[in-house]
Amino acid sequence: MAEYQTIRTVGAQTAVIDQGLRAHMNKVYGLMSVGMLLTAGVAWSVGTNPAMIAAIFGTPLKWVVMFAPLAMVFAFGALINRMSVAAAQLFFYAYAAMMGLSLSFIFAAYTQTSIAQTFLVTSISFAGLSLYGYTTKRDLSGMGTFLMMGLIGLIVASIVNIFLASSALGFAISVIGVLIFAGLTAYDTQSIKSEYVAHAQQGDSDWLGKSAIMGALRLYMDFINMFMFLLHFLGNRE
Repeated sequence: MAEYQTIRTVGAQTAVIDQGLRAHMNKVYGLMSVGMLLTAGVAWSVGTNPAMIAAIFGTPLKWVVMFAPLAMVFAFGALINRMSVAAAQLFFYAYAAMMGLSLSFIFAAYTQTSIAQTFLVTSISFAGLSLYGYTTKRDLSGMGTFLMMGLIGLIVASIVNIFLASSALGFAISVIGVLIFAGLTAYDTQSIKSEYVAHAQQGDSDWLGKSAIMGALRLYMDFINMFMFLLHFLGNRE
């Protein structure tokens, strides 16, 4: 009888965690989607305005716009524990808007048709990779260190190529970038799922309130970067 009660209790707890996990992942994808819409709206409104493009990317202001999103990510990671859930969500939306401003140049550099096609390809790829990360029984944690080392090298190479403007190096960066962020999409999805289960069992309500925002940020960055690297291959220049 005692064993039956134990099994029943464990089963009930598992059902609650599973239900909470589904709600958590829905919130992660929902926040990410809102961030993507905000980014797209800002990028399109600025990128289709020649005067604004010239004012931003034709002046030294372009360096501020280009590196501001990176600075905001580091600031977000440092401040998240001291933020309320509402403040963290607002910061995420501000980051998404700044990223839209940073990416607005693509509407002046590529045709809108090729941008839309690349976005569709990225969306399908992202959905498949994220679904794999969520459903696979394989432990992807071993990929984390390798992917992060590759990401650091990719960032350094990208910054160097801003000044070198090497087409060969740019092509290599794009190929490696697509592979790295494809892997990160699956890895981050599984990581978000595993972290939720671990903290839900501990009843860490404060962490759970902010984790969806951090998860949305991670997947948002995976999507944006995979889109930009694919755009180098699929985009038709104006």
